[in-house]
Amino acid sequence: MKERIAIVDGLRSPLCKSGGTFANIAADDLAAIIVRELVARLDVDKNEIDEVIIGNVAQPVNAMNIARVIALKAGLPLSVPAYTVHRNCASGMEALTSAADKIWAGQARVVVAGGVESMSRIPLLFGREMTQLMTNLMKSRTVVQKLTALSRFRPSFLKPVVGVIEGLTDPICNQIMGMTAENLAREFGIGRDLQDEYACRSHQKAIQAMDAGIFKEEMVPIPLPPAYHFLQDQDDGPRSNQSIEALAKLKPYFDHKNGTVTVGNSCPLTDGAGACLVMTESHAKKLGYKPIGYLKAYAYAGLEPSRMGLGPIYATSKVLDATKVKVKDIKLVELNEAFAVQVLANLNAFGSAEFAKTYLGKSRAIGAINPDILNVNGGAIALGHPVGMTGIRLVTTLLKEMNRRNLDLGLATLCVGGGQGASLLLEGQ
Repeated sequence: MKERIAIVDGLRSPLCKSGGTFANIAADDLAAIIVRELVARLDVDKNEIDEVIIGNVAQPVNAMNIARVIALKAGLPLSVPAYTVHRNCASGMEALTSAADKIWAGQARVVVAGGVESMSRIPLLFGREMTQLMTNLMKSRTVVQKLTALSRFRPSFLKPVVGVIEGLTDPICNQIMGMTAENLAREFGIGRDLQDEYACRSHQKAIQAMDAGIFKEEMVPIPLPPAYHFLQDQDDGPRSNQSIEALAKLKPYFDHKNGTVTVGNSCPLTDGAGACLVMTESHAKKLGYKPIGYLKAYAYAGLEPSRMGLGPIYATSKVLDATKVKVKDIKLVELNEAFAVQVLANLNAFGSAEFAKTYLGKSRAIGAINPDILNVNGGAIALGHPVGMTGIRLVTTLLKEMNRRNLDLGLATLCVGGGQGASLLLEGQ
């Protein structure tokens, strides 16, 4: 049998809204702070680190293979290799499971696995016409050729392509992620009132967790440029005054006429970084570490891109089949809140025998998830969803909460743009 993978510890930055607090911090700089702090707190021998694996979606052009840039900026030796992974919203989880696979294969013993996203830095792009004009201009050799190229310019060429919108639009079903959420609202008959109630509760739980200092255990304060005199030491998304009445005033954002999904019951665009130190259970014991938890098993699954929000049940079904674990055995769940309706649709599907028979080929329901054990400290609707990093946050938050409650088994799961799901079964100390 495979030896359990120990997650020695995990840390993250605060999560801050795109275009705001972290707008002037590059993704590689933000993640380097976290990796450096993780290594320092655990007093890791840097020469013992075999690999750095970082999940990132909107990879910056000035830091290609951002994992390598992060590793070097964090002060790791030149001899430590690094690579970047990309599985859309599951990129952080992909970094962690890739680390586990390398360790299980005997190709590494100690790995730093992380994720980062600066959604503030996703660029505006020139369209095809302007790009072609500039290409022609660069190829021109004579004054006449240059003037001919410039003569083809039209003001409309300057209309930008918004990178974040392009990235959040699936090229197969040709729908932005919010419209895939609307698909689930219609499929499961989930109304606006239930979505707003769920969103409001996410904020309430996150505020309660912040007031109790729960996130402090996993968070690294970030010095803010240009003077670096101030530290950002908390998430800036949760709203203490959020109310159902305020949410009800918001207009549908994606389907203006018939929609139910708003900016209030969706996750905000967010910047953030996180990292974990990963090794075998026996090696952690040898080094004297008491891990925060262990990776028991994981699974990824595919489904229709237009129903991508249901990824958690598809992936969880696979990991439960592989381990013979039942939903009733799971004591705590972190299910990423891309949209309130997406979470609610998954809860319906988990408890539905009809869904299991129709889509999973099973004779009975997977098993209903108790809402009392779901996202107990709030979720992405309040905290935010830095797409390349979220998987690491889910794992870190879940394991630390499992330890506070002395629980033995948890599930971290999320939906993935493009029609996938990811699920990790995690064991406590």
